[in-house]
Amino acid sequence: MTTDLDQLRTDLLAAIDAAAGLDALDAVRVHALGKQGCVTVLLKTLGAMSPEERQAAGPRIHGLREAVTSAIAERKTRMEQAVLDARLAAERIDLTLPVDLPPPGNVHPVAQVMDELAEIFADLGFAVATGPEIEDDWHNFTALNIPETHPARAMHDTFYVERIGTSTAGAAQAATDDGGSAAGASERMVLRTHTSPVQIRAMLAAGGDKPVRIIAPGRTYRSDSDATHTPMFHQVEGLVIDRGITMGHLKWTLETFLKAFFERDDIVLRLRPSYFPFTEPSAEVDVGYTIQNGKRVIGGSDGWMEVLGSGMVHRKVIAAGGYDPDVWQGFAFGCGIDRLAMLKYGMDDLRAFFDGDLRWLRHYGFGALDVPTLSGGVGA
Repeated sequence: MTTDLDQLRTDLLAAIDAAAGLDALDAVRVHALGKQGCVTVLLKTLGAMSPEERQAAGPRIHGLREAVTSAIAERKTRMEQAVLDARLAAERIDLTLPVDLPPPGNVHPVAQVMDELAEIFADLGFAVATGPEIEDDWHNFTALNIPETHPARAMHDTFYVERIGTSTAGAAQAATDDGGSAAGASERMVLRTHTSPVQIRAMLAAGGDKPVRIIAPGRTYRSDSDATHTPMFHQVEGLVIDRGITMGHLKWTLETFLKAFFERDDIVLRLRPSYFPFTEPSAEVDVGYTIQNGKRVIGGSDGWMEVLGSGMVHRKVIAAGGYDPDVWQGFAFGCGIDRLAMLKYGMDDLRAFFDGDLRWLRHYGFGALDVPTLSGGVGA
C-alpha cells in the first residue's frame, strides 16, 4: 500500500505539471478527485478497513488528496496568470473618443459660469454653500433686516407658497430644527428671492465663534419678466465674517474676482453709495468698459456698467446669524450669474437662456470636457 501510494502521488503530480492547459488540468483533477477518481476510490476503502489499518492508511490517503488538491490549485493559478499576462501583452485599449462620434453635449453658459465662480473663489479660500429654494419668511426676509413693510415683500416681487397641512406649532419646531428661530416659524413660505438666506444658514451652522467665508450660487425667483429679467434666475452671494474686516477687504476681493473672471488685468472698479437692508454701508459696484466695434467690452474706463451689489454686513444680520456684532464684522456681495454670462460671452437677451433652443446652446455652450481652471483659463 505504501509503495502504491507513493507511486500514485508521483504520477499524479507529474501529470499536473505536464498539463498543457486548463482543460488538461481539469481532466487530471477529475481522474484523481472526481466521483470515480483514483484518490476518491482510495478514500472509500477506509470504511472497510480495521481500526488498525485505518489508523495507518488514513493519514497517507488524506495526505495524498491534500497534496494533489494543492498542486492542482497552484498550477491553475499559474496558468490563469500566464493567460492574463499574454492577453495584457497582446491587447491595446484606445481610450480616446472616436472622431466619428458626436461630441458629448454642451455645458450651458450658466453652469459654466457657476464652475468658473467656484474655481476662482476656491483659490481665495471660499467654500460653496447651498440652501433650500423654498424658504421661510424668517430666513428670506426677517433675519436679513427686511421689515414687514419693506416693498421687497410685496406680492408683485415675491412668489408666496402656502404651507399645507402644517400647524403653527409644527412650523415653529421645523424652523428651530432647521437652524432658524421660532421667530421665523411663520406659515408663510416663499420661493427665495435671493441667495442671501444661505448667509444666515452658514452663520448659524458655524456656531457664532468661527470665521465664515462662503459663496452661495443658486436659483432665485421673482415675479418679473423682460429682456433682462426672468421669473427664475441665478445669483451668487458671497459672505465673509471675521474680526477686523473692512471695506478695503471687500474691494480687493471683488477686484481680484472680476479680473480673474473676465481674464483681464485692466479691470477698473467704482463703488457708489447705495442702500440694501442687510448691509451698512452699502455700495453698488460698477466696472469700467470700452467701446469696440460698437459694443461694450469690459476693461478700461470709457464708461461704467453696474455688475454687483455689496456692503458691510449689517449689525442686525450678524446678530441674527448668532455672532456678536461688537466683535465680528463682515462683508457681503451678490450679483446675477446670468448677467455675468451675458457680459462675458456677449449674449443680449436673458430669455434665450431658458428657451431650450439647441442651436443657441451649440453656439454659446461649452465643451463637456472643458473644465475651468485658473492655470488653463476659467473661460477656456
